[in-house]
Amino acid sequence: MSAEATNPVSDAEAAGPDAPGRRRGRPRIDLRRLGRAALLGATAGPAARHRLPDAIGHVAEAHRAHHPDADLAVLRRAYVLAESSHRGQFRKSGEPYITHPLAVTLILAELGAETTTLTAALLHDTVEDTDVTLDQVRREFGDEVAYLVDGVTKLEKVDYGAAAEPETFRKMLVATGNDVRVMSIKLADRLHNMRTLGVMRPEKQARIAKVTRDVLIPLAERLGVQALKTELEDLVFAILHPEEYEATRALIAGNTGAGDALGAIAEQVSAVLREADIGAEVLVRPRHFVSVHRVRLKRGELRGSDFGRLLVLVGEDADCYAVLGELHTCFTPVMSEFKDFIAAPKFNLYQSLHTAVAAPDGAVAEVLIRTHRMHKVAEAGVVALGNPYAASPDGPDGAEDGERVDPTRPGWLSRLLDWQESTPDPDTFWTSLRADLAQDREITVYRADGGVPGMISLPAGATCVDAAYAEHGEAAHGCLGARVNGRLAPLSTVLHDGDTVQLLLAQDAASGPSPQWLDHARTPAARIAITGWLQAHPEAAKVPAAAPRPPASVTADRRSGTRLRAELPDAAAGATPPTVRPAGCCTPVPPDEITGFVVRGGSVTVHRTGCASADTMRRHGRVPVTVHWGDTAECRVTLVAESFGRPRLLADLTEAIAGEGAAVVSATVEPPSEQRVRHTYTLQLPDAAGLPALMRAMRDVPGVYDVSRARHPASPGL
Repeated sequence: MSAEATNPVSDAEAAGPDAPGRRRGRPRIDLRRLGRAALLGATAGPAARHRLPDAIGHVAEAHRAHHPDADLAVLRRAYVLAESSHRGQFRKSGEPYITHPLAVTLILAELGAETTTLTAALLHDTVEDTDVTLDQVRREFGDEVAYLVDGVTKLEKVDYGAAAEPETFRKMLVATGNDVRVMSIKLADRLHNMRTLGVMRPEKQARIAKVTRDVLIPLAERLGVQALKTELEDLVFAILHPEEYEATRALIAGNTGAGDALGAIAEQVSAVLREADIGAEVLVRPRHFVSVHRVRLKRGELRGSDFGRLLVLVGEDADCYAVLGELHTCFTPVMSEFKDFIAAPKFNLYQSLHTAVAAPDGAVAEVLIRTHRMHKVAEAGVVALGNPYAASPDGPDGAEDGERVDPTRPGWLSRLLDWQESTPDPDTFWTSLRADLAQDREITVYRADGGVPGMISLPAGATCVDAAYAEHGEAAHGCLGARVNGRLAPLSTVLHDGDTVQLLLAQDAASGPSPQWLDHARTPAARIAITGWLQAHPEAAKVPAAAPRPPASVTADRRSGTRLRAELPDAAAGATPPTVRPAGCCTPVPPDEITGFVVRGGSVTVHRTGCASADTMRRHGRVPVTVHWGDTAECRVTLVAESFGRPRLLADLTEAIAGEGAAVVSATVEPPSEQRVRHTYTLQLPDAAGLPALMRAMRDVPGVYDVSRARHPASPGL
């Protein structure tokens, strides 16, 4: 059976008037009474066949509260099929099994789900646990309902063995990618099963609770269904951390006056808003168990106002900021607590203003400010969107190319669906899924080249390596580096929300990633792709042995004109000599002390001794090779000039460079910052011995206060 029985948390705690996700004033349904109604409905005479069965009266009432014009006939037909197919089946608590799909449907109805979702919720276990077939559901209720029922139907252990659970979740996630309502039903199903888990063996309770914690709760968070997420958190907390749960419950029970403290502040806030002529509803919102536990860990001893928050509901977006202004004017704001999730919504659809204010008596209250619409979405997330695939009043939702525009398939879900295709192994998929869902924040970076898509969504903490694979897929194997906000950056660079990223790819199709990239990859897609390439090219991870050999042929670097000689270990006689070139990060010139490293493609890059990139490669086990300067004096070098801004500065610097016989290969002038300007020149010198004189000439230009050789950050991923 799909659902189990009884509850580790009392009814009053799990679904009392102040419990998360429960509508105030609606009592918990008595499942035993519901079961009796189900049985009576099944034996009702012919006169009752076209009447809505009493057993789903509560569902109908909750549904009509959100959708007054809903057609309940399809719910009646779905209930009749569900009840007749589950007849004779009982839960371990002794209740008729039909009480489970009824409870799941009621949870979704109270969140505002539309009729199709409720129909599928009533039928969600029929194909899995009864003789009803998917074709029968499709014939009687249509393709949409059949798709939702199939999406939440578990795979058989007989066919999949130990892989049944991860493969079932893979199946559900793929189905969710096409219709997010699949996961809405699964979350409600898990919530009711968690409410009624008490008769299971403790080890099975713990196993189910851990999967709920690692997979279902993060999915509820990402889909924005806070009402389900918070109650699931409390139920998991009670099972996995019973001592902390009991301490938190005792703490809440011992602070019965906490509501009075917040109530007093709420009255003051209401008075301020009335005086400002702002129509608003001010509510005291008690924290759930896990929230109280987290606040206690963060703040230590709790005051009465810490046991809840104030919720201010208004009509329009502009009213939210008007309320914020009045609160910050009439109370003392705690600015460190201010967050604007209206201007910058969370990736899970959440919008609200967060602030905290201190009342005259010193009590501090956290305040949430949002519109009624925002509040509905904050509680129900994607469930509040109704049917995201229905045509809009202005016309069908869809892009010009006919693709459906789906607001419920955010970046995290698209990424998940992409990488799961590359993980046929169930254990790898299961491990990667938990790791991906453990990332609880998301950032957006922008493509510098203006390509499509212009934005890339990544988990917080992602690096340029992750951005490369998110944008280019397997072509990212040849990534050479990146520009972040216009500056060259190593692939290990951690990206931040709003960064602009340009990935630099090699033209050589045989290029591949370095094993060190795995140290910087945060997304499963990047790690899976890198691991796959390295497994297919085991020679790429090998470091050449450090044995001396006669010097290789001297090869000229055409870009710099500098001649370099490398002594490579164990080179075959007559083999094509390697290309030896100065590294762009430190641009060595004679007579700098230098060292070299073999890089992809067999060429050798030469670094100045002490270069950060060289030090990083040594730390990662790369063995240096001996390199020497040849007999050619010509060289190329990159210089950075720091100066105060003034007219004709660029002309004077260029004239000084030309006066020393150097040619300008390229030049970059950054925008002035605090009256200071940074110039970067790549110069070709006829003789490296003239470099000190050139730098002195540039320093002598009025306004220039420093000239130095370029030193870029280390690039361990290159």
